[in-house]
Amino acid sequence: MTATRRFEGYGVLITGAARGIGAATARRLAGEGAAVLVTDVDLAEAEKTAAAIRELGDRAEAFTCDVGERTSVEAAVAHAVAAFGSLDVLVNNAYGCTPDAPLFEDESDETWARDLDLTLTGAYRCARAALPHLVASGRGAIVSVGSVNGLQDFGNHAYSAAKAGLVSLTRTLAGHAAPRGVRVNLVAPGTVRTTAWEGRDTDLELAAALYPLGRVGEPEDIAAAVAFLASRDAAWITGTTLCVDGGLLAVNTGFRQAVRQRGEA
Repeated sequence: MTATRRFEGYGVLITGAARGIGAATARRLAGEGAAVLVTDVDLAEAEKTAAAIRELGDRAEAFTCDVGERTSVEAAVAHAVAAFGSLDVLVNNAYGCTPDAPLFEDESDETWARDLDLTLTGAYRCARAALPHLVASGRGAIVSVGSVNGLQDFGNHAYSAAKAGLVSLTRTLAGHAAPRGVRVNLVAPGTVRTTAWEGRDTDLELAAALYPLGRVGEPEDIAAAVAFLASRDAAWITGTTLCVDGGLLAVNTGFRQAVRQRGEA
């Protein structure tokens, strides 16, 4: 449990929260006093995350939510409001990411549509359902988890396009929601050590060498940034994209290493 209780009395809904960044964010916000609805398509894993939070004396419930289905999203939002009395923070973390085909022309419509639907349209569905309640809370905030893929080329056409779309949606929704008292921001992580990288320790080591800060991210790094943007500490911040990427986008480490090696040759 963290010492600061910035979210005492808050009701929070997090999508894709059974593991990884979503689970770390649930732990962080609950540890700061929030009642957290841990939602995921994998209810069994979501319940494990919620149970671990409760064991620490904090408040969390698990609920099934498929961001690809409007009725599922609306049910999750309604449950959060009924269970916690309000919905103050929405964290859009669920996504879809399918490996690219070897050639762009071999990509299927189904793959493209699925990744965009889960990553971008899913966030839209959640924001649409949550917004009236966030307005009513008087302190509402939406934080979406984007990616450096939405800002620069790191592969994954559909996933990257969806994450770029989230950056734009963050700006336009921030403009719409600001007069209603709701802030909308986005965190753009670099490489983060999650279950998506299980069994790929060598790849993570190679990736770490490209980060100016010398390591890949941990889920807790992203959770801390989400907590900041969701809190009143960020009360005058909306429509922004916060890169949490170990300096990846700011410094071309690979280029600098190549130049240094050539100079030493």
